[in-house]
Formats: sequence, C-alpha cells, structure tokens
Amino acid sequence: MLRHPVVACSLPSPSAAPEPISDPRTALSLVSAARDLRQVHSFLIRAAERRLSPSTYASLIRALSKSSAPLTAVSLFVDMLRRSPSPCSAHLERTFPSLFVSCARLGSARAGAPLHSMAVKLGLAPDAYVRNAMLFMYANCGCTAEALELFRKCVAFDVVAYNTMIMGFAKSGLLDEAWKLFEEMPVRTVVTWSTMISGYARNGRSKEAMDLFRRMQGEGVEPNANILVSLLGACANLGALDQGEWIHAYLEKNKFELNPIVITAIIDMYCKCGSVEKALEVFESAENKGLSSWNSMILGLALDGRCREAIGLFLMLQANGLRPNKVTFIGVLMACNHSGMMKKAWYYFSLMANTYDIEPEIEHYGCMVDALGRAGLLKEAEDLVKTMPMKPDSIIWGALLSACRTYKNTEIGARAAKRVLELDPQDSGGYVILSNTFAGSGEFGDSVGTRVRMKKSGVRKDPGCSVIEVNGLVHEFVASGVLHPQAKEIYELLDGLDSVLRMVRNVAFSGMEFQGLYWC
Repeated sequence: MLRHPVVACSLPSPSAAPEPISDPRTALSLVSAARDLRQVHSFLIRAAERRLSPSTYASLIRALSKSSAPLTAVSLFVDMLRRSPSPCSAHLERTFPSLFVSCARLGSARAGAPLHSMAVKLGLAPDAYVRNAMLFMYANCGCTAEALELFRKCVAFDVVAYNTMIMGFAKSGLLDEAWKLFEEMPVRTVVTWSTMISGYARNGRSKEAMDLFRRMQGEGVEPNANILVSLLGACANLGALDQGEWIHAYLEKNKFELNPIVITAIIDMYCKCGSVEKALEVFESAENKGLSSWNSMILGLALDGRCREAIGLFLMLQANGLRPNKVTFIGVLMACNHSGMMKKAWYYFSLMANTYDIEPEIEHYGCMVDALGRAGLLKEAEDLVKTMPMKPDSIIWGALLSACRTYKNTEIGARAAKRVLELDPQDSGGYVILSNTFAGSGEFGDSVGTRVRMKKSGVRKDPGCSVIEVNGLVHEFVASGVLHPQAKEIYELLDGLDSVLRMVRNVAFSGMEFQGLYWC
C-alpha cells in the first residue's frame, strides 16, 4: 500500500460572488447537473457556519466526485471530519467509494493512500464497493502493484474487480497480463470486452483489437459505443477502410448516438484511410460536432495536402465562435508546413500566444522546425531548436537531420545526428539518415564510417513494415518476412516481376524502344 501523509485540502473560494444558496437540495441538484460550481462553492463556505447532516455531506461528496471539481469532494470530506471526528460508519461506507473515484479522476494515488489507510482502520476495506473503488483508483493512477495486491484479496469472483484490473494493466501497457485475466474469467460482460479491445487499440495493437471483436461477435455479444469507437481507431491505424465503413454503417443502422466523440472517430478513420472526401461528408452533415471534430478534419485535410482547405476550415471555426486549442494549431501549422507557406506558419505560431494565450508546446515547435527545414532555411531551423523554451527531443532533431539530407548540408546534419544519438543511442534512423546525407554530398568515406559505427554500437535497422486491406482482410508485411500464409506465392510473383523488369532493362539498354512503358 502507498503510504503518504494526509493531503491538506481547503474549500475553494468563489470568484465574482455569485448569488448564495441556502438549501442543500438546491446545491446538490446544481452539482449533479454540473452547472454553476461557483454557487456550490459559495454554499459550501456558508455551510461552514452551520452544521450539515452526515447524509447531506455524503450526498454532496458523491455528486462532487462526478463533477468537474472532484478535489472539492475531498475538501468537503476533510471539513466533515473536522466537524464530526467520529462519523457514523454507515455514512462513511457510502462516502469512501466517492472519495476514491475523486482521487482516481485527479490521478492522485497520493491523496487516496491515507483514505485507504483510514478505510482499513475503520474495517470498511473488505466491503466490495469500497474495495473496488480503491482498486479503480490505483489502477487508474498507474499503481498496478497496489491494485494487484487489492485484487488478490478478492475471495470470490467479482467481474467488476476483474474489469478494473484489466483496465489498469492495459493503461500501463501490460497487455499480456490483461489478456491472462481476460481469458481466465468464467463470465464476461460487454464492459470486459470493451476494456480489452480498447486496451489493444490504445496500445497500437490494432490487429488484436479487430480479431477480438470478431471473437466477440462469434459469441453473440452486442458491442457498445465505446467498443465501436475503439475499433474505428484500430481501422484508422491499419488503413482498413472497408471495415471502418462497416462500423460506420453499423452505428447508423443501430441508431447509436452520434455524439462529438463518435463523429470525431469516424472522421479520423476516413482521413487516415485516405478517404478524405467521405470524412468531409460526415463532418458537414454532422449536427453535433465538437472542437475535436473540427481538429480532426483540419488535420486530415493538412495531411492530404489540401492545405488551403485546412486553413479555410480553421477560419470557419473562428467564424462559428469556437475557440481553437493546442491541437487545432498543430493541424494549421502542419497545413502551412506541407504547402510551404512559411510566413503563414509564423503568423499562426504567433497567433497562438498573442490572441489565444496558448503557450506553444514541443509539437508546435516541431512543426515550425520541419517547415523551416522543408523551405531550406536550415540555419534558422537550427537556431529555433537551440532557443526553444523546452529541451528538444530526438524527433525535432530528426526533422532537422532529414532536411539536411534533402539539402545535402553535412555540417548541420552531423550536429543534428549527434543530438539524435545522444537522446536515443539505439535509434537506427539517425545513423541511416546521416550516412545517406554524407553519400548524397559525395562524402562516401564518412558515409561508410557512419555505417561502421552503427554496426559497432550494435544498432540494427528496424525492418520496414506495411499494411494493406484486401477484401476486408488486413494483411501485414515485414521486409524479408516469411510468416504470411501466402508468402511462397508472393515471393514467386515478385521473382517473376523481377525477371520481367530485368528483361525490359536489358532491352532498353540495347537501344530498342518500347511503347507504353513508364518508369517510376
């Protein structure tokens, strides 16, 4: 168990002195409806002047734990203990689960650890609701060891505990451990399937997510919206357009609510699968699209090279009274980057801070470095990297290195490569790009020397990988791979094509002309 001192909390002071509330039921309804929390804060401060009943405390804490101010729930509990050092155990039993949910939403196992200790001392820890709430807190905060310790104390099978532990393992990237728990469950709910599928999708194991969905269908389990959103993400990563279209049709046929989260997932899937026109159709016809939907569409247009449309959509976003966020500006800067609009890029980069009070992050600086590099302004790009307010990562130095290869600048390229390898000594890309930069400039000795250093360092180039969808099935290919079930036939076809190309090359060299042959 984590052991930390109790975190001191105090009730937040209201700003702008809203109209006070005197009735606890009114405060509770406002919290539950997630409306003006300043009024609730005002009520809580006024409540400090009089005594609230334990049941009112419990109800307010439960409502606040689900609101946008979960820290206030913990603060109110501290106030309750100050007023009543020995509250009724029945009220505490109702209150502790909400407190652990608050700590989970805050991502603070440190705040929850002393509450865990208190629950143990009061004899409430064995209660299933309290235990599962503690388990959720630790799992959600990435404390898998503490979560597993609680999980192992379950005497009987508890599907909620299993689902929570699977979520915790998946969130920490421990998918094999999550899968073991999934397989040993005697009974699974749709939440179990959703947790495992989303775990695979979020950790980049999209093929496993799709395979598990097929198994779920085979067992007759109807998917929920969370599963379908996760699968749309998996289709986007795999480029599986046919399967993505099927999921979209399933959502509409079964009348799922097309909320902003679902709309964004559909747009993102179509954009990443290369069907930007279809994404635009979904975007334009959507009645309920949030800022994330706009961001996804702007980014999709930018990556498809339709940069002026992306910027036009950004202007439309502003005209609709929406306030752009950090993600919005990444899409806009990428649009400027891909279209070579350097002045526009600087304009929007400045607009972030000057108009919207958004501090540029490392991703925004990465876009600017890439834009300067593409424009051949390598010295300016290097200066920007050196003057960034945060430490540049290997991705930013790698972008500069790639630009140096394009413009055959070995001097800046060598400095960029040095930084890449300092930050990630096992990055094969740094060695390969620097070697190619030297070779492109005719410095073949340095090119060979770079490859030799790479070999001596024990760094191996990761094999190339590609994914293609054929007749609704996703096929993955790795360079020199032999694991595909049709590998033999594929290699025979490639050998045949190679023979034809060699023949065409020999005939071309002999001076004969062929009509209709195009070289790429």
